[in-house]
Order: sequence, then C-alpha cells, then structure tokens
Amino acid sequence: MILENKYNIKLSEIGKDNKATNKAILSYLEDIGGLHSNIAKLGLLDIPKTHLSWVLLEWKLQVIKRPQYAEKIKVKTWSKQSVKCYAYRDFEIFDEEGNIIAKAISKWVLVNVEKCKIVKVEDELLAKYEPEINKTVFENEDFEKLKEPESYISETNYQVKRADIDVNNHMHNLNYIELANEALPEEIYRGDEFDNVRITYKKEIKLGETVKCKYAFNEGKHIIVIKSEDDKNLHAIIEMY
Repeated sequence: MILENKYNIKLSEIGKDNKATNKAILSYLEDIGGLHSNIAKLGLLDIPKTHLSWVLLEWKLQVIKRPQYAEKIKVKTWSKQSVKCYAYRDFEIFDEEGNIIAKAISKWVLVNVEKCKIVKVEDELLAKYEPEINKTVFENEDFEKLKEPESYISETNYQVKRADIDVNNHMHNLNYIELANEALPEEIYRGDEFDNVRITYKKEIKLGETVKCKYAFNEGKHIIVIKSEDDKNLHAIIEMY
C-alpha cells in the first residue's frame, strides 16, 4: 500500500531563501507515517488498546530540489520488510509537476509501552500496512553505521526545555535537527541548508537534562554527536552535507 498526502509549505516551515527547512521536510514524513499507522490501527490513538508504539531509530534524507514557501507538494510513503525487530519505511516527495524533489528511508522498532521492551515485528502485524517489498528509493538502502569522530572542533551545551518534549515525554525526534544547527559554526550555519541528512538515535533525552553537542568535520561531512553532560551516554549522531 502506497499512501499519499498533500502539504503546503507554511511560513513557519521556511528558512534560507524562503525554502522549506530539513526539519519541516522531516515533519511531513513523520506526519504521513503516522497517518499510515492510524489506518493500520497501530497509531498513536491505538496505544491504549495495543500497548504498542513505534520508536524511530534512523533517518536518511536526500533533498533533490528544495520546495519554497506556499508551494504545494505531494508526499508518498510505504512500509517495507521487517528484519528481526526492525521495520523499514520509505518516502518520496513530489512537486506540482510530478517531479521527485526528495526521498528518504527510515528504520523503526516496535515497543511494548507497558513492559518497556522491544517486540518482534510479526508478519501478521506488518501485513496490516500492506508492505511494498520490492519498491525502494535508494539503490543501497542499508544504514551504514555512523561512528563517533576521534576528535572535535567545538562543543556547545543545551538544557532541554518543555517545548522540546513530545507525547512520550522525550525530546521530539525532529528537535535533534535544532541541536545540530546550534552546534554548527556560525559561517556554516549561515550557509545553505544541507541536502543530505543522516540521524541515528541512540538514547532518549528527557526534560531538564543538559546535553553536549559536539561538532566535527570529516571528509566533507558535518558531524554532530549529542552526548550526556557527563559524556557517559550517547544520544544521537547526526551527519549533514
């Protein structure tokens, strides 16, 4: 099943040159993925009954042509195969002429919220999404492991605020992009939005915590590593170029 939905680029979703930010683009993908789960009766409103919730582990986004303010776009998504405890979802974004302007893949686990445990994605459950097994957006859809750099150029601290928190009482997945932007050197931040983004989520961030956002530049890629204040916990690795 390929689900599609249309969006208009709003004033609150634009950045440089009046074009959609990466956070905005990921928000469209997040939204349509949630709509698909609602259709499959495994969405946010079904959690009290199913006790199951999807937790995002990875994003990979490539922007081909960035949409601008007031532009109408169409977003398509479909569920794919599951491997052990992991499930995968692909996305495509099209402009009004039908040209593909962005594509993305994502990786998820299913969690029993009562037991706080990851559960296997059974074939019967995945079938509710009517997965498209052979349809892919990237030639290689493996998530190459992101590694921490050996050294960093700079570091900033951030204390998590109420506005950062989602319905699960953790920092919202999209707000990690904001942390990455805060860690960028000023001259890099003032440049163009990055068209390639990878995010690996490791450990949730909670209200009131102070995190370190460490910045490195390796092989043409800007890497931001988010760790706890004491450096013991790795929360996320973000790669942009």
